[in-house]
Amino acid sequence: MPQAALCIAAAATAALVTCWVWRCGVRDKLFQPANGARPAKKSVCAVQGLAGLIGNTPLVRIASLSCVTGCEIVAKAEFLNPGGSVKDRVALHIIQNAFAQGHLTEGGLITEGTAGSTGVSLAMIAHAYGCRCHIAMPDDAAQEKGLMLEALGATVQRMRPVSITNPDHFVNVACRKAAQQPNSIFADQFENLANFRAHLQTGQEVWEQCSGHLDGFVCGAGTGGTIAGVSTYLKQQQPEVQVYLIDPPGSSLYNKVTRGVMYTKQEAEGKRLKNPFDTITEGIGINRQTANFSLAHIDGAFQGTDREAVEMAAYLLRNDGLFVGSSAAMNCVGAVKLARKLGPGHTIATILCDGGQRHLSRFHNPEYLQSHGLLPEAQGSSLDFVH
Repeated sequence: MPQAALCIAAAATAALVTCWVWRCGVRDKLFQPANGARPAKKSVCAVQGLAGLIGNTPLVRIASLSCVTGCEIVAKAEFLNPGGSVKDRVALHIIQNAFAQGHLTEGGLITEGTAGSTGVSLAMIAHAYGCRCHIAMPDDAAQEKGLMLEALGATVQRMRPVSITNPDHFVNVACRKAAQQPNSIFADQFENLANFRAHLQTGQEVWEQCSGHLDGFVCGAGTGGTIAGVSTYLKQQQPEVQVYLIDPPGSSLYNKVTRGVMYTKQEAEGKRLKNPFDTITEGIGINRQTANFSLAHIDGAFQGTDREAVEMAAYLLRNDGLFVGSSAAMNCVGAVKLARKLGPGHTIATILCDGGQRHLSRFHNPEYLQSHGLLPEAQGSSLDFVH
């Protein structure tokens, strides 16, 4: 077996062993029955706690996109994870890894700087491990995400958006808080390779659910963990699988993949915006290369627009009854672009990262969209809005 295959197999095995040790050993000690009573016989049909609900999500065929493109377009329904997003996988692996390495014990604190779903996943899963959670986030993030974090018992620190080089950037603030007290970890989803390792499992699920018949995979990247882990596993199984990035406006990753440089014209002097990139999509796009993204095996990249993402979200709801978030919509834009590139008769997979419920104040808010000139206009089943 090639060395790369051995490394992947070892990483996947280590993750499974860590999970098994936790589920069958450490955590069970916290819930011993009183008075020496024998525990009830475990049901062979039940998963073990919250961790058992994460991953192994269904692969859904998107009928409308498949019919129009002539390709089989399928997607991992990651919004069916208990925390509602693909980030449950990442949060679980980060926490399990911290316990396995002795960096975190029961009663400890988990911090993270995030405007997205990772905070929700960490806050939820922290309870299952007897830990607390603190999230620093930009104050212009979707309001419902902050409310969800507070409802899950996390302490939330809202920060004015500034450059990542500024000590007061929300990520840097979260990092300092973890460093200031014992039994604390900074989740560090962008650089923590537990993120990448979590998505080796995602890649395995995609491959097995497609029965090994897969021609292409496409998704966006924020931390880069999803595309890195999935592409690594898929390329190990079938090197000819085409892996493509879909990148939102202003992000530098398209240029990194296609030209080898991290630069966009939005970065030119005098054009720097308040936020690192000019897009209404959340959770994807970045202007630096992360440790996770550096492990990705990518054959090419597409650029997507806010208009395409908004129209795609409306299209999926109108034609398939799928109510998805902004990054999931952009991923489906990428799937259509890859289908057109490869031609009819191919099978293409992507990720439905989360549902639309967390995007009601912005991406699915007609008044917000109208103020940005982005109200959906397309009708029917035509995909003419994808360019």
